[in-house]
Amino acid sequence: MITGELRHKVDAVWDAFATGGISNPLQVIEQITYLLFIKGLDERHTAAEALSRINGQPIERPIFSIEQNDLRWNRFKDKDPGVMFETIQTRVFPFIKTLGGENSNLARHMKDALFMIPTPALLQK
Repeated sequence: MITGELRHKVDAVWDAFATGGISNPLQVIEQITYLLFIKGLDERHTAAEALSRINGQPIERPIFSIEQNDLRWNRFKDKDPGVMFETIQTRVFPFIKTLGGENSNLARHMKDALFMIPTPALLQK
């Protein structure tokens, strides 16, 4: 059972999504999972960059190219909500749907994925 501060945070997320127009629990979990996945990609790439600096070798399989640096969580998370929303909706989400190539397992699982967060305000929360 979730209690205390963690319970309060979980309730706040559910309330934000319900107020923002997403009340289906499966859709809420799906959208949160996408956001966590996007954040995790940046964390993995950051760890690979650190290892690359330590061993002096290039990153073997970079997640983001130099041209895609603006798609990284740490680059857009603190921007204006409208900019962040536009970045995720039009650039980041299409990017994650193609990771690994069009025939990859990820691409197959993500082919019908939809970014459903309706407003910049909800995304910011």
